[in-house]
Amino acid sequence: MVGTQEGERPKDTTQESATDRLRLVMGKARLARVQAARVMVVGLGGVGSNCAEALARGGVGSLVLVDRDVVAPSNINRQAVAYQSTVGQAKTEVMARIVADINPTCDVTTLRTFLSKESLVPALSALPCPDYVVDAIDTISQKLILARWCQDEGLPLVSSMGGANKLDPTRLRFSDIGCTTNDPLARIMRKECRRRGIRHLEVLWSDERPQEPEGKAVALGEGGFVREGASILGTMSYLPPIMGQMIAGRVISKLAGLSWGRQV
Repeated sequence: MVGTQEGERPKDTTQESATDRLRLVMGKARLARVQAARVMVVGLGGVGSNCAEALARGGVGSLVLVDRDVVAPSNINRQAVAYQSTVGQAKTEVMARIVADINPTCDVTTLRTFLSKESLVPALSALPCPDYVVDAIDTISQKLILARWCQDEGLPLVSSMGGANKLDPTRLRFSDIGCTTNDPLARIMRKECRRRGIRHLEVLWSDERPQEPEGKAVALGEGGFVREGASILGTMSYLPPIMGQMIAGRVISKLAGLSWGRQV
């Protein structure tokens, strides 16, 4: 028996459950609220996949997972769905298997599709209605349409801003989009939110100035993984997972009626 010394008896885990430690922190009633809730995660990249995993571990009773992509080798450094064994598989399918292994009672709905500007609202409206929405996509036009849809439908939303080319997780914070600085993605989102009448958008963002990538010439060379003319965004292995975990924590706390951290 691994981890036991001679004469020791192994710990009896037959009476334990996956929610025991959650119940100690949240209490029975608050945990029940989380278990009764449905969360939609749009985008299963570095932020979204790690957020979905943390939501499943946090006891969320129902997940709606939306992504169009398959796992690529370059995803392995940061995405919860990415392993050598899952390369080429649909992210929604891999994430559903991970959730089932963590929390078999979690009800999972998946949608593998490209959410164009025209199809986003009809596609998401056809899915089970969530209690909370997580925006973990990186296309500005779709982020804005998603934000407006959530506002029109009265759905709570938290949106991930840019984590690429950044290093310091202690600079991450939650606020309204209007309070963001040093984030190229958030700068455009601020302007467009005002123009489109999006009154409030809670975001997770970093005030760290982005690093200048060193691998530009190599990445654009023959055999490079970035197409000519595309922006080159480097990503540390730890930053998107931390962002995903923080967003999951925010969502779970709001669903449970708990408060923590900086308030918006």
